[in-house]
Amino acid sequence: MMRGRRTAVVACRAPDGSIVIQREWLDGALYTARWARLPLIRGAVAIWDTMALGVRALMFASDVAAREPKPVDAEDQAPAAEGEGLPRVALWTTMAMALGGAIAFFFVLPVLVIGAIDPYIESDIVSNLVEKIIRLVIILGYMVAIGRMEEIRRVYQYHGAEHKTINAYEAGAPLTPESVQRFPIEHPRCGTTFLMIVVLVSFVLFSLLGRPDLEWRILSRILLIPLVAGIAFEFIRWASARYQRSGAIRALLAPGLIVQRLTTREPDLDQIAVAIGALQPVLDEEEASVRPTEIPHVEATPSFAS
Repeated sequence: MMRGRRTAVVACRAPDGSIVIQREWLDGALYTARWARLPLIRGAVAIWDTMALGVRALMFASDVAAREPKPVDAEDQAPAAEGEGLPRVALWTTMAMALGGAIAFFFVLPVLVIGAIDPYIESDIVSNLVEKIIRLVIILGYMVAIGRMEEIRRVYQYHGAEHKTINAYEAGAPLTPESVQRFPIEHPRCGTTFLMIVVLVSFVLFSLLGRPDLEWRILSRILLIPLVAGIAFEFIRWASARYQRSGAIRALLAPGLIVQRLTTREPDLDQIAVAIGALQPVLDEEEASVRPTEIPHVEATPSFAS
């Protein structure tokens, strides 16, 4: 799944081996409103947008896997589809449930655990540090656990294919499976790195609140999620623009890139071909809408710093 400024494209490998493509135009208020591009606010908007695109992409992939594929052209690629996607109510319900579950698992659960051992901790800083460690263990444990599932391992391979393709594109290399395969599976703007920055930002921000009662501690973690996400987004955006030029920035983001090894796997050439199939329509649209001196900006959609 690839996202540009104007379009998002999902490419799937159909049962008959063809690559089926769905294009979505990014022309709603979420993409055009000035408030959605304001610093700090755009981080929360990007997360919500990524969730919505991800849910629709999963539903499209499920439909491609289940239906009888249509004949394809000589290049083994089906025509771009504009699918209807999820009904609006179902989409919002699915996103709300996913967001609620993530908040409960990654933000509320660590507070409940620390609440059980807090009477034995004297320092506010230590209390918040232990909460951070618990949250980090839960996140990493979750990544490792689901990565052992065969279906998720294939998702991680496609995740790696997305990163390799974006790395190849940004390096100006030919977009062929053999060329793209040479590039690394890590990318500084990946959502996995974003999560690591979120953990760090939440520790600093939550430490400023001291150690409130359990109820207020849980409430503060929930209410401050948009601010934490906004700060993390701005940092990733700032750091990724300087990543190639600054050794200090690369060292700072290195832990996030190491953790990406949990959410990516080395893809095969067929999977890379699917990632290229998603990128090319985005490039075609973006290149048609920029001035000759500009370089189209394209992201693997799981990244948050678009």
